[in-house]
Amino acid sequence: MVKKPKWVVAKEQSKRAAAAETVWLFGLHAVRDALVNPNRERLRLVVTRNAMDKLADAIAQAGIEPEMSDPRKFDAPIDPQSVHQGAALEVKPLNWGRLEDVALGDSASDGPPRVVLLDRVTDPHNVGAILRSAEVFGASAVVGTLHHSAPETGALAKTASGALERQPYLRERNLADAMERLRAMGYMIYGLDGEAEQTLEDAIAPVRDRPIALVLGAEGPGLRPKTKDTCDGLVKIPFSREFGSLNVSNAAAVALYAARA
Repeated sequence: MVKKPKWVVAKEQSKRAAAAETVWLFGLHAVRDALVNPNRERLRLVVTRNAMDKLADAIAQAGIEPEMSDPRKFDAPIDPQSVHQGAALEVKPLNWGRLEDVALGDSASDGPPRVVLLDRVTDPHNVGAILRSAEVFGASAVVGTLHHSAPETGALAKTASGALERQPYLRERNLADAMERLRAMGYMIYGLDGEAEQTLEDAIAPVRDRPIALVLGAEGPGLRPKTKDTCDGLVKIPFSREFGSLNVSNAAAVALYAARA
């Protein structure tokens, strides 16, 4: 019998692990939105009596049988410190498909598409907040890296306040490759860098009618050199004071507003 190459074995193991992966969402907002999302595969729902009453319509729509739990000893495998509000739902991660399938946006939407790329942003609360802003400002997708980025988690979903169910969130193995694929689709790609000379608004003024991707790095390290080199330009958000700064989720919201079509 011929032995499979190690890389083939590793790939098969990775696929099996992904197929077995589940996520526990918690909190009334996150659980409700997952229950009514037809694209979400739901496995197990744990609720208190009070939470079940508040989610009754969503539970009926999902057709899932809830497991009742005592609020004093909540019977779901989540962090005891989680603000679960008496509701936790085990689900499979969402599959938004290929970058090319979502990056050009909805043909019925107004204006050219916008995409947010995250270079190793690992904090689930930041990513959740970015998803929320992306939905508000109509971004076609938020794209992170497969490794060294925030996967779907209960904390991310709770911070996103339902946006995780509606806002495409993809994780690509190679961010620079994803940027090149966006460029091939006609995107102009701008990386946010506090030391850049040009402001975001000045840079996009002549290309506002084109698809635009905004690249943000983790707080502290910022964008990696390869990421910077792959951008069409580096831009900054101007501050009224010399030492002004924003965290990555706030910077994403400001950038999306400034880049709106």
